[in-house]
Order: sequence, then structure tokens, then C-alpha cells
Amino acid sequence: MALMDSKSGKVIRNYSVEELTEQANLMRGYDLVALCAAGSGHAGGTLSIMDVAAALYLKIANHDPKEPNWEGRDRVIWSAGHKAPALYLGLAFAGFHPVEDVVTLRKLYSPYQGHPHWLKLPGVEVSSGSLGQGLSVAVGVALAGKLKGRDYNTFCIMGDGEQQEGNIWEAAMEAAHYKLENLVAIVDCNRLQIDGPVSEVMNIDPLAAKYRAFGWEVLRINGHDMSGIVEALETAKEGLGKPVLLIAETIKGKGVSFMENVAGWHGKAPNHEEMLKGLTELGLLEKIPHQKLLEKARRYQAEAEKQLDAKMPKFTRDYWWNAGKNMQAKMEPTRKGFGQSLAENGDDERVVCLGLDISGSITISEFYAGKPERKARWISLGIAEQSATAAAAGLAKEGKLPVFGTYGTFAASRNLDPLRVSVCYGNFNVFVAGAHGGVSVGPDGATHQALEDLFAMCGMPNMVVVVPCDAVETRKATDYLLLKHVGPKFLRFAREATPVVSDAETPFVFGKANVIRLRREAEQFSDAFDTVLASHYPGENEDLSIVACGPMVPEAMRAAWILKQEFGYETRVVNLHTLKPIDEAAIVRAALETGIVITAEEHQIGALAWRVSGVLTESTELYGLPVLTGAIGVKDRFGESGAPWELIKEFEVSAEHIAHKAAELMRIKKSHVREEHPAAVR
Repeated sequence: MALMDSKSGKVIRNYSVEELTEQANLMRGYDLVALCAAGSGHAGGTLSIMDVAAALYLKIANHDPKEPNWEGRDRVIWSAGHKAPALYLGLAFAGFHPVEDVVTLRKLYSPYQGHPHWLKLPGVEVSSGSLGQGLSVAVGVALAGKLKGRDYNTFCIMGDGEQQEGNIWEAAMEAAHYKLENLVAIVDCNRLQIDGPVSEVMNIDPLAAKYRAFGWEVLRINGHDMSGIVEALETAKEGLGKPVLLIAETIKGKGVSFMENVAGWHGKAPNHEEMLKGLTELGLLEKIPHQKLLEKARRYQAEAEKQLDAKMPKFTRDYWWNAGKNMQAKMEPTRKGFGQSLAENGDDERVVCLGLDISGSITISEFYAGKPERKARWISLGIAEQSATAAAAGLAKEGKLPVFGTYGTFAASRNLDPLRVSVCYGNFNVFVAGAHGGVSVGPDGATHQALEDLFAMCGMPNMVVVVPCDAVETRKATDYLLLKHVGPKFLRFAREATPVVSDAETPFVFGKANVIRLRREAEQFSDAFDTVLASHYPGENEDLSIVACGPMVPEAMRAAWILKQEFGYETRVVNLHTLKPIDEAAIVRAALETGIVITAEEHQIGALAWRVSGVLTESTELYGLPVLTGAIGVKDRFGESGAPWELIKEFEVSAEHIAHKAAELMRIKKSHVREEHPAAVR
């Protein structure tokens, strides 16, 4: 049985092997169109798992499209959440939702998130994205089935690189211990991960022998032979007295010649020409209405942008980045500064860089690029954040300068206990790069957006935290932290290209804030401002202060421009690039001299706001003095898919939102001045 009417118990449709093969091919075609429309995503793995997905959703798993929460259904857990399009297409072809809707993949407000979210789309069993957790969830779901006396089966889809996560092996042990014969795990064994062949990044073989040693039944299948897939799944579903692992030998990018067996297509989407070529190779160019689907995606995007624009504060002109002829800003990813520093300083024999599978993306691979003599000090540890953190502590103990990095949300949370105990408690000299901070990974969605990382890092004894404003400052911060600061250190930087607002002459002193002042409108945005160390700034009787860190510094600068043009207000922008230790003197002076302090952070409100508020409330200089405060940041919510700059607007952290808050506080300030000192009102 598979597609069922849960009320009558009748099978809705029973697909033959030939029909399943045809459906899997169609799903691949729709996958290419959806990825092309999104402009981002994971082509390689979605194409490799598609035959298994078709077999599960159309033939093997019992479920009812009209009753997605039917208690008797089989559960399909996608631990490999980046393969979400295959999940969405499996559900769509099964009848859970219209197939054409999948073309809104990864777009703002779409339920088809970059990684699946079970609260947004019926049929999705769990939210996933952070690798290595799905098998544990599946163990819990299978255990619940036994406890409830239900005979449903639980299927868990994983990647082969994912087997590098220690969490997997804890779950493998648990499943065998409790003899979960209602659990079937499937490994999409396409042999490639982001950094290259799995066997070279971190070898997982002999995988079958390992699972058997843990007490599993293991079946190895050709993941593209539909007959073999169906037979193996049916055998596993019948129950063998123990959990079953299916190792599905697949080809990454299956069906599209230029994608097959190419690691670079792991996290890449086809452009329009590549989509057409892929559809042609699949024999689907005339069978899938790709132009109609792309037009649907464009209409959806236009409506989302209209909805987003309605939320934005309005002013007399458009101040958005590079919208006018003047105040033009150069855009560059802050991550580049990190890579440039490692390339420059990597000759120091103490420096050791640890790869965690997204090396090129976060630019840590610049350490050895073109420098083969450094390769011995490049240690690839695969997808294993927790172990890498503790290993870095061991390297530091022996006098090395270990550097590791990954998505900020993984660098600061997946490995939090090793950071706390192995690194910070021992006060070891470990450099942690929290890359792709904030919403800069955009369409990847909530699981990959670091919006809580600074809470953990700032709360860790001995840890210092730096959040540079642009690529130039990122390089300076990396230079300092790598070779001069001794102890645990966390550097947070973005993936997206953001405005460059500093240069080689701009001061950068660890632990000391900068003050930035708008002087004029200029052809180049950065030329319109002066920057000095806060400790050297004399004060100019400004109306308000904006304290910001990271990419929110350019937004604060743009807010200062808006406030000057729209209201005539003078703004002191404080670049608090070092979040810990915090520059208390700069914050207190801003409060004393302007009476308004607004914080701006690309993070859940509090990492910056609460630290600044703590300084203000503890300052004896401010006792009895009125200080108005406001906080711009993410308002206690998870992220979602969308373009990075769309999310800056959606999460209400843009310059327009900062300026709107500032104007609101200025009205309050003026009303108080008017009441107390009528003659002082301008």
C-alpha cells in the first residue's frame, strides 16, 4: 500500500515500477525548474535522491494527501534537509499540494523553504537542515509508535557526508538497542560533499560494517534502479527484527550530464540555459511547461515584493543602497577579509586551519590556496563541528593557533558544550569563525541563519567577540585575533556582499569603538563620513546616537543620512565592532551627550541591546539623567527563506526602520525639552 484513503482504507493509486521511473524523471525536471526560479539551492543531491523519493511517496509509504496528519501514516524524516525540493516534489506528485506551487521554492513567505519547515507545509514531518539530527528524531518517532501501539513505519533520509556527524552514531546505537524494526534509514550515497569526495574529506567507510556492528540490518542497493529500490523498501518495511539501513548507491546530479559527479553542483542552481539543457537531456523540454512555471514564480516574487514594500517606513525619497546617482556604495562580502588575512598570515607555522565542509564558501580555504607548502596544516574534519571544536582545543594546548569556521549558527550552537568546556574553561587560544552571520544566507532559511549565536558567545567566560562592519574591518579583526589576541575568540561575519564603509586608514583598535559622523552627501557613500576612535572624539552636540555592529553599521550610517535629510537631525554612529569586551566609555558618552541611544543588530534583539543597556543602567554618571533607548533587531522569531536584502526589510532591521525609531524617540525627547525648558526648543 502507499497512497491511501485513510477513511476507507482503499489504495488511491498503485504505481508500477515503470510508472515510478517515469514519475521520478518528471520530478527531476520540475526540480530543475524550481531551482532555476529560486536562483539558489542544491541541484546535485536532489537529483541523486529523486528515485528513492518517488518510490517512497508514490509506492511504499502509507499516507493520505487529504489527511496529512492521519495517525496511521508512515513517517518520512528528511535529515538531509538541503534536499527539500525532492521532498516537496514527492508530496506534490502524491497529491498533497499543486506541483506548480513548488516553483515558489526559497522565496519570501513561501511554505517551500530552503530547508523544510513542518509548521508551514502539510506533509512535512519535521523541520530540518542542521545535519546529523534526523536519525535521532526518527528514533524518537519510531519509539513513540511502539509506545502508542501503532504499526506505522518511520523512514529517515540521510546523506553520506552526514555520517560524519557524531549525533548519527548515538542514534544508531539507540535504534539497535531498542530493536526498532519499524525504523528504516536510507543513506543517499552519492560520494560527494561540498569540499569534495567524501572519502577524501573524511572517510566514512566501511559504512555497512559499522552499522552492522551497531546491530542494524544493512541492504546495499542501486539508488537509480527502481525495481531494486521498491523491493528493498518493501523488504525493510516488512520488518527484520532490527532497524534497517539501505545504502543507496547514487550519482550526484543524476540525469544531467554536466552535473553528474561534480561536487560543485552540491549547492548550486542551474541558470536558464542550464535548465533548458537539463530538461532536454531528461527528455522533458516539451513535457514540462517551464516558461509558464517561471512566469508563475515571477508573479509570486512581484507580489511578495509588493507586500514587503508595504511594511517599509516611507520618506520623501528613496534612500536604499545605490538607488540614486550619489551616495554610491561598493559592495563586497565581509567573508573575503577573513580569507585575505589567512592567506597573508598563514606562513606562521603555528597556524592550523580546520575544514568543516564549506571551506570555499567561508573563504578559510584561502589559507592554503596556491600554497601547497601549507597543506600539511590544513586538516579537513568533515561535517563534525563538535569534534572539531575539541580537537582545536587540543591543538591549542600544544602551542598551535587553530582556526575553524562554519555557518555562524553551527559554529556557536551545535558545538556549544565543547566550546564551553574544552575551549573556554581551559582558556585555550582557539579562533572560531562564525561565518554567514545574520540573514546573509537568505534562501537557505531559518536552520542556517545565525540569529542567536551572539547570545551564546557573549555569555561564555574568557571568550572575546568581534563583529566587524565590512570586508576591510574583517581583515583587520582577523589579523589581530589570529596573531595578537591569546585566548578563545569568536569572529562573526556575513556571507552576502555588504557596503564597504572603511578603508586601510580607518582606525581599528580591539575593544575600542569608533564614532562615525555624516559630513555631506558625496558621490561615494563612504566619502560622506568621517570616522575616528570614540576615545578621540570631542563630541558635537548631536541629537541622538545609534550604536551598531557588523553589517548594521552601514545601515546605521544610512539612517544618519535619512535623519539629516528628512529632519535635520545630527546622528552619532558608534561602531561597536568589539562586542566583548565592550567599550563602556563610548556608550556612556553617547548617552550623556545625546540623550538617545538606539542599538542596531542583525540578530535577535539583545546580544547588543542588552549589553548596551547593562552599561547604561550600571553607569553612575547617568544616575538621575533621562536617557531614551530603542532597539532594532530581530523580534524573537526564527528566520525564513528569502533574498538577504529582502530579509533585512522583512525583519525590520534596515536603515529605514532605524530612522523611523529615531524619529519617534526624537519626538519624545523634544516634548520633554519643551515641557522643561520651553526656550531651548529649536
